[in-house]
Amino acid sequence: MNKPIMAKATAVWLVDNTTITFKQVADFCGLHELEVQGIADGDVATGVKGFDPVANNQLDQEEIDKAEKDPLHPLKLKFYAAAVGEEKRRGPRYTPLSKRQDRPASILWLVKFHPELSDGQVSKLVGTTKPTIQAIRERTHWNIQNIEPIDPVALGLCKQSELDGAVQKANAKKAKEGDVMSDDERRKLVSTEQSLGMDPEPKMPSAIEGLETFSLSEEPKAEEDDKVPDADSFFNLPDAKDDDED
Repeated sequence: MNKPIMAKATAVWLVDNTTITFKQVADFCGLHELEVQGIADGDVATGVKGFDPVANNQLDQEEIDKAEKDPLHPLKLKFYAAAVGEEKRRGPRYTPLSKRQDRPASILWLVKFHPELSDGQVSKLVGTTKPTIQAIRERTHWNIQNIEPIDPVALGLCKQSELDGAVQKANAKKAKEGDVMSDDERRKLVSTEQSLGMDPEPKMPSAIEGLETFSLSEEPKAEEDDKVPDADSFFNLPDAKDDDED
Protein backbone atom coordinates (compact mmCIF):
# COMPACT_ATOMS: atom_id res chain seq x y z
CA MET A 1 0.00 0.00 0.00
CA ASN A 2 1.29 3.51 -0.86
CA LYS A 3 2.08 5.79 2.04
CA PRO A 4 1.63 9.56 2.20
CA ILE A 5 4.70 11.76 2.08
CA MET A 6 6.00 12.80 5.52
CA ALA A 7 4.08 9.89 7.04
CA LYS A 8 4.93 10.62 10.68
CA ALA A 9 4.05 14.33 10.36
CA THR A 10 0.79 13.31 8.67
CA ALA A 11 0.03 10.98 11.59
CA VAL A 12 0.65 13.86 14.02
CA TRP A 13 -1.87 16.01 12.14
CA LEU A 14 -4.50 13.26 12.02
CA VAL A 15 -4.15 12.56 15.75
CA ASP A 16 -4.43 16.26 16.63
CA ASN A 17 -7.24 17.20 14.23
CA THR A 18 -9.48 14.16 13.82
CA THR A 19 -11.20 11.50 15.93
CA ILE A 20 -10.26 8.49 13.81
CA THR A 21 -8.78 5.48 15.60
CA PHE A 22 -5.09 4.82 16.12
CA LYS A 23 -5.33 1.73 13.92
CA GLN A 24 -6.77 3.71 11.02
CA VAL A 25 -3.98 6.29 11.31
CA ALA A 26 -1.35 3.53 11.60
CA ASP A 27 -2.63 1.68 8.51
CA PHE A 28 -2.79 4.88 6.45
CA CYS A 29 0.66 6.15 7.45
CA GLY A 30 2.45 2.79 7.52
CA LEU A 31 3.20 2.99 11.25
CA HIS A 32 2.61 0.66 14.18
CA GLU A 33 -0.52 1.24 16.24
CA LEU A 34 1.53 1.63 19.43
CA GLU A 35 3.65 4.26 17.68
CA VAL A 36 0.51 6.27 16.88
CA GLN A 37 -0.59 5.90 20.48
CA GLY A 38 2.82 7.23 21.53
CA ILE A 39 2.26 10.25 19.29
CA ALA A 40 -1.05 10.88 21.06
CA ASP A 41 0.62 10.55 24.48
CA GLY A 42 3.45 12.89 23.50
CA ASP A 43 6.14 10.21 23.80
CA VAL A 44 6.80 9.88 20.06
CA ALA A 45 7.51 12.52 17.39
CA THR A 46 8.02 15.24 19.96
CA GLY A 47 8.48 18.59 18.21
CA VAL A 48 7.28 17.26 14.83
CA LYS A 49 4.93 19.71 13.15
CA GLY A 50 1.74 18.20 11.76
CA PHE A 51 1.45 17.89 7.97
CA ASP A 52 -2.05 18.49 6.63
CA PRO A 53 -2.83 15.72 4.09
CA VAL A 54 -6.01 17.50 2.90
CA ALA A 55 -4.32 20.81 2.13
CA ASN A 56 -1.46 18.95 0.43
CA ASN A 57 -3.80 17.00 -1.83
CA GLN A 58 -3.11 13.57 -0.34
CA LEU A 59 -6.45 12.90 1.30
CA ASP A 60 -10.04 14.03 0.75
CA GLN A 61 -12.10 15.45 3.60
CA GLU A 62 -14.86 12.98 2.69
CA GLU A 63 -12.50 10.13 3.52
CA ILE A 64 -11.82 11.58 6.97
CA ASP A 65 -15.57 12.00 7.60
CA LYS A 66 -16.24 8.38 6.62
CA ALA A 67 -13.40 7.14 8.86
CA GLU A 68 -14.68 9.12 11.84
CA LYS A 69 -18.16 7.61 11.44
CA ASP A 70 -16.94 4.04 10.79
CA PRO A 71 -13.89 2.84 12.79
CA LEU A 72 -13.44 -0.03 10.30
CA HIS A 73 -13.25 2.23 7.26
CA PRO A 74 -9.67 2.37 5.89
CA LEU A 75 -8.34 5.72 4.72
CA LYS A 76 -7.46 5.77 1.04
CA LEU A 77 -4.69 7.87 -0.44
CA LYS A 78 -5.91 10.26 -3.12
CA PHE A 79 -5.67 8.81 -6.62
CA TYR A 80 -3.58 10.62 -9.24
CA ALA A 81 -4.65 9.56 -12.74
CA ALA A 82 -1.71 11.39 -14.31
CA ALA A 83 0.78 9.30 -12.33
CA VAL A 84 -0.48 5.97 -13.72
CA GLY A 85 2.11 4.33 -15.95
CA GLU A 86 4.94 6.52 -14.76
CA GLU A 87 8.24 4.67 -14.74
CA LYS A 88 11.29 5.23 -12.68
CA ARG A 89 14.02 7.17 -14.44
CA ARG A 90 16.51 4.86 -16.06
CA GLY A 91 20.24 5.36 -16.00
CA PRO A 92 23.27 4.83 -13.77
CA ARG A 93 22.56 4.62 -10.08
CA TYR A 94 23.65 7.40 -7.73
CA THR A 95 26.98 6.70 -6.06
CA PRO A 96 27.96 8.60 -2.88
CA LEU A 97 30.97 10.90 -3.20
CA SER A 98 32.91 8.84 -0.67
CA LYS A 99 32.71 5.75 -2.90
CA ARG A 100 33.17 7.26 -6.34
CA GLN A 101 36.93 6.80 -6.20
CA ASP A 102 36.34 3.04 -5.85
CA ARG A 103 34.37 2.70 -9.08
CA PRO A 104 37.36 2.13 -11.44
CA ALA A 105 38.54 -0.77 -9.27
CA SER A 106 35.05 -2.29 -9.36
CA ILE A 107 34.78 -1.84 -13.12
CA LEU A 108 38.13 -3.57 -13.63
CA TRP A 109 36.97 -6.47 -11.42
CA LEU A 110 33.74 -6.86 -13.39
CA VAL A 111 35.33 -6.75 -16.85
CA LYS A 112 38.05 -9.17 -15.71
CA PHE A 113 35.96 -11.80 -13.95
CA HIS A 114 32.64 -11.29 -15.75
CA PRO A 115 33.48 -10.29 -19.34
CA GLU A 116 30.03 -11.51 -20.40
CA LEU A 117 28.41 -8.48 -18.74
CA SER A 118 27.51 -5.68 -21.13
CA ASP A 119 28.59 -2.08 -20.59
CA GLY A 120 25.01 -1.20 -19.70
CA GLN A 121 24.89 -3.85 -16.97
CA VAL A 122 28.21 -2.73 -15.51
CA SER A 123 27.02 0.87 -15.62
CA LYS A 124 23.89 0.05 -13.62
CA LEU A 125 25.79 -2.05 -11.08
CA VAL A 126 28.40 0.52 -10.07
CA GLY A 127 26.85 3.78 -11.31
CA THR A 128 29.33 4.83 -13.97
CA THR A 129 29.39 5.84 -17.64
CA LYS A 130 30.03 3.72 -20.72
CA PRO A 131 33.10 5.72 -21.86
CA THR A 132 34.77 4.99 -18.52
CA ILE A 133 34.00 1.28 -18.86
CA GLN A 134 35.34 1.24 -22.41
CA ALA A 135 38.53 2.98 -21.33
CA ILE A 136 39.14 0.36 -18.63
CA ARG A 137 38.32 -2.51 -21.02
CA GLU A 138 40.85 -1.19 -23.53
CA ARG A 139 43.30 -0.23 -20.75
CA THR A 140 43.41 3.37 -21.93
CA HIS A 141 42.23 4.84 -18.62
CA TRP A 142 44.56 7.57 -17.35
CA ASN A 143 45.16 5.73 -14.05
CA ILE A 144 45.02 2.14 -15.30
CA GLN A 145 48.49 1.31 -13.95
CA ASN A 146 47.40 2.02 -10.38
CA ILE A 147 43.97 0.35 -10.45
CA GLU A 148 43.58 -2.99 -8.68
CA PRO A 149 40.42 -5.08 -9.28
CA ILE A 150 38.11 -5.14 -6.23
CA ASP A 151 34.71 -6.83 -5.90
CA PRO A 152 31.97 -4.14 -6.06
CA VAL A 153 29.95 -6.05 -3.46
CA ALA A 154 32.83 -5.80 -1.00
CA LEU A 155 33.03 -2.06 -1.67
CA GLY A 156 29.31 -1.61 -1.11
CA LEU A 157 28.62 -0.34 -4.63
CA CYS A 158 26.02 -3.03 -5.33
CA LYS A 159 24.35 -6.01 -3.66
CA GLN A 160 25.29 -9.64 -4.26
CA SER A 161 21.75 -10.35 -5.44
CA GLU A 162 22.03 -7.56 -8.05
CA LEU A 163 25.33 -8.94 -9.33
CA ASP A 164 23.94 -12.48 -9.49
CA GLY A 165 20.88 -11.22 -11.35
CA ALA A 166 23.00 -9.43 -13.94
CA VAL A 167 25.16 -12.52 -14.44
CA GLN A 168 22.09 -14.71 -14.85
CA LYS A 169 20.70 -12.34 -17.49
CA ALA A 170 23.99 -12.45 -19.37
CA ASN A 171 23.92 -16.24 -19.14
CA ALA A 172 20.39 -16.44 -20.52
CA LYS A 173 21.17 -14.04 -23.37
CA LYS A 174 24.28 -15.95 -24.34
CA ALA A 175 22.41 -19.25 -24.29
CA LYS A 176 19.60 -17.77 -26.40
CA GLU A 177 22.07 -16.56 -29.01
CA GLY A 178 23.47 -20.09 -29.20
CA ASP A 179 27.03 -19.25 -28.26
CA VAL A 180 29.11 -22.24 -27.25
CA MET A 181 30.52 -21.84 -23.78
CA SER A 182 33.25 -23.80 -22.09
CA ASP A 183 32.72 -25.40 -18.71
CA ASP A 184 34.81 -22.68 -17.05
CA GLU A 185 32.69 -19.94 -18.61
CA ARG A 186 29.46 -21.69 -17.66
CA ARG A 187 30.58 -22.01 -14.05
CA LYS A 188 31.40 -18.27 -14.00
CA LEU A 189 27.95 -17.39 -15.25
CA VAL A 190 26.03 -19.30 -12.58
CA SER A 191 25.82 -18.88 -8.85
CA THR A 192 27.93 -20.89 -6.43
CA GLU A 193 25.04 -23.16 -5.47
CA GLN A 194 24.30 -24.04 -9.09
CA SER A 195 27.96 -24.54 -9.90
CA LEU A 196 28.34 -27.03 -7.05
CA GLY A 197 25.31 -28.90 -8.32
CA MET A 198 26.71 -29.44 -11.82
CA ASP A 199 27.79 -32.88 -13.05
CA PRO A 200 31.49 -33.58 -12.56
CA GLU A 201 33.71 -33.02 -15.56
CA PRO A 202 34.65 -36.21 -17.47
CA LYS A 203 38.09 -37.53 -16.65
CA MET A 204 40.69 -38.86 -19.07
CA PRO A 205 40.86 -42.69 -19.12
CA SER A 206 43.62 -44.13 -17.01
CA ALA A 207 46.52 -46.03 -18.55
CA ILE A 208 45.66 -49.11 -16.47
CA GLU A 209 41.93 -48.96 -17.26
CA GLY A 210 40.68 -52.47 -17.98
CA LEU A 211 43.37 -54.21 -15.98
CA GLU A 212 41.02 -54.49 -13.03
CA THR A 213 39.37 -57.48 -14.82
CA PHE A 214 42.63 -59.41 -14.89
CA SER A 215 42.91 -62.00 -12.12
CA LEU A 216 46.30 -62.83 -10.70
CA SER A 217 45.13 -66.40 -10.08
CA GLU A 218 44.79 -66.98 -13.83
CA GLU A 219 48.02 -67.98 -15.55
CA PRO A 220 48.46 -67.16 -19.21
CA LYS A 221 48.17 -70.09 -21.56
CA ALA A 222 51.46 -71.09 -23.11
CA GLU A 223 51.76 -71.36 -26.86
CA GLU A 224 52.51 -74.80 -28.36
CA ASP A 225 55.97 -73.68 -29.48
CA ASP A 226 56.76 -72.53 -25.97
CA LYS A 227 55.90 -75.87 -24.34
CA VAL A 228 58.76 -77.42 -22.33
CA PRO A 229 59.32 -81.11 -23.33
CA ASP A 230 59.11 -83.70 -20.57
CA ALA A 231 62.00 -85.96 -19.52
CA ASP A 232 60.67 -89.10 -21.30
CA SER A 233 61.11 -87.50 -24.69
CA PHE A 234 64.90 -87.42 -24.18
CA PHE A 235 65.10 -91.14 -23.33
CA ASN A 236 62.88 -92.59 -26.07
CA LEU A 237 64.99 -95.73 -26.52
CA PRO A 238 63.86 -98.65 -28.72
CA ASP A 239 62.28 -101.60 -26.96
CA ALA A 240 64.34 -104.76 -26.30
CA LYS A 241 62.03 -106.79 -28.58
CA ASP A 242 63.13 -104.74 -31.61
CA ASP A 243 66.84 -105.53 -30.82
CA ASP A 244 66.23 -109.33 -30.84
CA GLU A 245 64.61 -109.17 -34.22
CA ASP A 246 67.66 -107.53 -35.63
